[in-house]
Amino acid sequence: MNLAVIGSGYVGLVTGACFAEMGNRVVCVDNDERKISMLNNYEIPIYEPGLKEMVERNSQSGRLSFTLDLAEAVRNSRIIFIAVGTPPEEDGSADLQYVLAVARDIARHMQEPKIVVNKSTVPVGTADLVRKVISDGLKARDLDISFDVVSNPEFLKEGAAIEDFMKPDRVVVGVDSLEAGKVMHELYLPFNKTRDRVILMAVRSAEMTKYAANAMLATKISFMNELSRLCEALGADVAEVRNGIGSDSRIGYKFIYPGVGYGGSCFPKDVKALIHMHRQNRLNPRIMQAVEDTNEDQKLLLVDKVKKHFGAKLDGLVFAVWGLAFKPQTDDMREAPAVVIVNALLAAGAKVQAYDPVAMQEAKRVLGQRKGLSYAADEYAALDGADALLLVTEWHQFRYPDFARIKQNLKQPVVFDGRNQYDPLQMRDLGFSYYSIGRP
Repeated sequence: MNLAVIGSGYVGLVTGACFAEMGNRVVCVDNDERKISMLNNYEIPIYEPGLKEMVERNSQSGRLSFTLDLAEAVRNSRIIFIAVGTPPEEDGSADLQYVLAVARDIARHMQEPKIVVNKSTVPVGTADLVRKVISDGLKARDLDISFDVVSNPEFLKEGAAIEDFMKPDRVVVGVDSLEAGKVMHELYLPFNKTRDRVILMAVRSAEMTKYAANAMLATKISFMNELSRLCEALGADVAEVRNGIGSDSRIGYKFIYPGVGYGGSCFPKDVKALIHMHRQNRLNPRIMQAVEDTNEDQKLLLVDKVKKHFGAKLDGLVFAVWGLAFKPQTDDMREAPAVVIVNALLAAGAKVQAYDPVAMQEAKRVLGQRKGLSYAADEYAALDGADALLLVTEWHQFRYPDFARIKQNLKQPVVFDGRNQYDPLQMRDLGFSYYSIGRP
């Protein structure tokens, strides 16, 4: 099929590359001239394992192209994916200005029937807004062209997005016409070889499914983080509790690891949006509000442990921070716990020596060049002259470090483990003062 993907950010780029990989002809559109120039030179503006190779392979084959020309992309495509950003407003609602602007552009340039697909995460009812904007635009041109608006939310994990798209657990498609459902099912047929993963439903149900999925996962994380505090107070080990409850097939082991809170582009934004939707409909978002509040508190837990050990004033102290991205296998620092932690340490008078295997450039953009903050060349350089180590993101290379070297480089053998990567008894035997999450 001929596809257009409007918006060449994280979702749009992965979507376009993966559809091209399955033999479709895909044109990705963006209004950022620099980004399009980079992509046409096989340079990827984000870090995602396997994406660069897939983009280069499909671009060279002629199945994938990048352009600033939205009009031509709309005219030449049967299916048009909207994959632009929906950043949160101050009240938590999603900003739909970019989605609706694309809808207006589609109406301005379409000359034959189209299927317009919302790939962006959008509030329930957005498809109706997109449909109205396109209808109004066609009326202004005195045209009567049929079109469908479909909801097809993405469920991509940063760091594993290629595999998630190519081997999906499910493909949620919200439609209001049989014909659009058949075309979307055909489009996803190559991804369904072992079993049919396409779940057809009403458009509004599909829009809600995306929020419900992310909110459920965020709830599991906040639940375990809250439970970890109780475990610590009562002398129980949250890691043992996690094994005990995770073995129950109704619960499972995924997303029940305690830590320093969730971050990224999805969970925080989607929980806020659900809270806003509740209030907009005069409902009380008790659970969602608790999930968000618990997460915000958890981001400061490691700093609280630091202050309990060293005292409230951290003037003159130096802290090494391992991990800045919100999770491993990405350079994304949106809503990252590390940002809150670094800012809190600096505000308390400390100095921070930070390192991340991938997110250093993004960290310099987000955190900036500030007094008391320096960026290390590697994880061990970050330890030089530091009074303690804070492990914030569980990159693989941090899991089995050289503990003798850590102890040698630090002024004091103190480790604050925000991801429970190390064994408390081993750390004690090695001579470390060791603090983790929810473990005695």
